[in-house]
Amino acid sequence: MTKKVAVLVTDLVEDVELTSPKETLEKAGYDVILVEKEAGKTITGKNGTTFTIDVSIDDVKPDDFVALLIPGGFSPDQLRADQRFVDFTKFFLENNLPLFAICHGPQLFIQTDLTKGRTLTSYITVQPDLAYAGGHIKDEAVVIDNNLITSRTPDDLPDFNKAIVSLLHS
Repeated sequence: MTKKVAVLVTDLVEDVELTSPKETLEKAGYDVILVEKEAGKTITGKNGTTFTIDVSIDDVKPDDFVALLIPGGFSPDQLRADQRFVDFTKFFLENNLPLFAICHGPQLFIQTDLTKGRTLTSYITVQPDLAYAGGHIKDEAVVIDNNLITSRTPDDLPDFNKAIVSLLHS
């Protein structure tokens, strides 16, 4: 059985918050699948890195994947306006499946209405929004709440990457 990790992503993603976890997951034996509105589309990160989308959100189901990664930048804010991406994320939260988000990534959680009672972190400007949505915020490099792992910034990537692989291998 193939171990696939979905990545919900679009233009203006924080480049390293996609490339670093993706490389870590691939080294750990996972297929990392970029999911956006259109398969084959090229998106561009905030710092100019280009990425090719593997599959359309319309052609996948959340249970096709063992985990979900949501990198930061301006990508999550754009994706949360589309109910398909919200529902995809909601599936992982409702079913306590491995879900990893860094920086602005947790913005997508707000639209799911499942933030209340969760312990998490994010980029400093997103933390109040998560708190208003009922989340318990910690200002730590990595916050683990069952199968939900969140981090704040690219500086936290070494700890974030270690935590996500550790969870998947547990």
